Amino acid sequence: MRMAVVFGMNQVVSHGFGMFLFAALVPLMRESTGLSYWHLALAGASTQLAYLAGALILGIIGHRLGTRAVALVSGAISTSLLFSMPLLREPVAIIIALIFLAASAAMSWGAIVEIISRCAPRERRSTYLSSASSGTAWGYGISGLVILWIVPIWGWESSWRLAGVFGALVLVVTWSMLRRLQEPEPQTVVSGEHSIAVSKLLRTLFTERTAFFACAICFLVGFCTMPFSNWLNTYLEELGLPAELGGYSWTTVGVTGMVAGFVTGKFADQKGHASALLLIFVVFAVGQIAFAFSPAKTVLLASFGYGLMYFPMWGIVAGWVNQQYSATATMQISGICMVTFGLGGTLGNLLLGTIRDVSGVLQPGFILLAAVSLLLVGLGLYIRRGSLAPVGVVAQ
Repeated sequence: MRMAVVFGMNQVVSHGFGMFLFAALVPLMRESTGLSYWHLALAGASTQLAYLAGALILGIIGHRLGTRAVALVSGAISTSLLFSMPLLREPVAIIIALIFLAASAAMSWGAIVEIISRCAPRERRSTYLSSASSGTAWGYGISGLVILWIVPIWGWESSWRLAGVFGALVLVVTWSMLRRLQEPEPQTVVSGEHSIAVSKLLRTLFTERTAFFACAICFLVGFCTMPFSNWLNTYLEELGLPAELGGYSWTTVGVTGMVAGFVTGKFADQKGHASALLLIFVVFAVGQIAFAFSPAKTVLLASFGYGLMYFPMWGIVAGWVNQQYSATATMQISGICMVTFGLGGTLGNLLLGTIRDVSGVLQPGFILLAAVSLLLVGLGLYIRRGSLAPVGVVAQ
C-alpha cells in the first residue's frame, strides 16, 4: 500500500489543494483581491477547460511520455504555483494560476493511473486506485481544518504557504518511491495491444461499452460535483449561515472521502465495480436532493454523500476500465474520461453562474444538480443490470 499512500499524498497536493483550496477560501479572499461573482464563474469554467486540456494531452500523447517524469514534473509545477498564490492580488493573475494548477492536476492523475495499473497487484488495483484518488479527500479535510484553525490566526495567505510546504515534501517522497519502484515481471504482463492508436481512440469510446460508460459517468459526475464544490461556500454565505458551517462541511467531505477510498475500492475488488458504483451514486443523490430543498439542515448529509461518491469514483472507474484494457490504454481512456469530466464541470459551472445572475439566488441551480444526480443513479442501475462485455477489447 506504500505506492497508494504516496500517490494519495500527490492527490492532496494536485487536487485537494491545487483545485479545491481556492473554492474553500473564496469568501475570505474576495475583500482583498476584488474577486466578483463573475470572476468565480470564470474561474470555475476556465479551470475545468484547463483540466480538460491537460487530460486531452495525456489521452492523446500520454503513451509517449514517461509517466514517472510526468508525475514529478506535475508535482513540481503544482507546488510552485501554491507558493505563488498568496502573492497574487489581481483576479486575472489568480485565475491564470488556477488554470495551470488544474492542467497539472489532470496530468498528475493520469500518470498515477498508468503506474498503478501497471505495477500494482491485479487483485488489489481498484483498492490502490481508490485509495490514491481519495487523497483529494484528505485535501478537502485539511482545507476545512485550515479554515477553522489557521486562517483566523494567520490569514488566508498562510493556507497557500502551508500547502506549498506540504507539496515540496510530497515531491521528495514521490521521487524516492519512484526511484525504488520496480517494474512488473515480464511473465506477469499479459500480452496484448500496449496502447490505443490516436486514430482509433475516439472510435473506441463510442463503440466499446466500458469506455463509453466510463466517459458518461465522468461527464455526469463533473456536472454535479464541480459546481457543488465551487459554489457551496458562496451559497451558504448567501443564506446567511455561519462561516464555520462551510468549514465543517468541507471537513465532513474530507473525512468521508478518506475512509471511502479504501472501503469502496476493496468492495469493488470483491463484489464488482458495477455494484460499487451504484452504491455510491445512490448515497450521493439522496444527499443532493435533501440539500436542494433544506440546505441549512442537510448540508452535512450532502457533504457525506459527496465524499462517499466523488473521491473513490475515480479509482473504481479506472479499475473497472483496467479489467478490459492495458495499463497504457487505461491511462488514455482515463485521460478522455477527465476530458468529459471537465466538459460536464464547465457546463455545470456556467449554468449555475447564469442561474445566479438571472434569478439572484443559487437554490434553483442546486435543484438542477440534484436532478442530474438521479441520472447517475439511472446509469448505475443500467450498468449493474446490463452485460458490459465490450467489443474489440484491448487486452490487459
